[in-house]
Amino acid sequence: MPATPPSATSLRVSSLSQGVPTPFALRPDAATLAQIAKELHLDGLRKLSFEGTLRPLGDADWELKARLGGTVTQPCVVTLEPVVTRIDTDVHRIFVRDYSDVDAPEIEMPEDDTVEPLGAWIDPAVIMQEALALALPEYPRKEGAAIEPIRVTEPGKKPMSDEEARPFAGLAALKDQLGGKDES
Repeated sequence: MPATPPSATSLRVSSLSQGVPTPFALRPDAATLAQIAKELHLDGLRKLSFEGTLRPLGDADWELKARLGGTVTQPCVVTLEPVVTRIDTDVHRIFVRDYSDVDAPEIEMPEDDTVEPLGAWIDPAVIMQEALALALPEYPRKEGAAIEPIRVTEPGKKPMSDEEARPFAGLAALKDQLGGKDES
């Protein structure tokens, strides 16, 4: 097992206290924020913080509980204008020594997605970036931005409406016409 940590923020599991929780607090500098923003395809990232504790769980496992906070800027999916979102979320991970990973072509996702295999090191910075990526809005939208329907057709013809494009719209119109006839 190498004595050199994989990163400056990595914590060696064998060096963690078995009696009391180990606190950590990360506040990345401007260069690190820029790197994270680039990796996550963000227009901006500021005020990122990740604070929490690592504590022993049973004889060999570890639990991480933390709070992630940050402000992200992403392009609006409609207008491409900047959308600023504040993210504040709790993060919970359990690192299990006897973690078994099924190496099969098709596996079901486990119900508990907080469980991870325990290695020699736990890196809160990696967990911070993963949690941030999972907390990002998938489709950021500027307030009031709406997608206008586009109707395209040949010159001189009437564009088809969304209602007309539905498969049973013609049948509904025919039913309405037939229902209005006077049966004698």
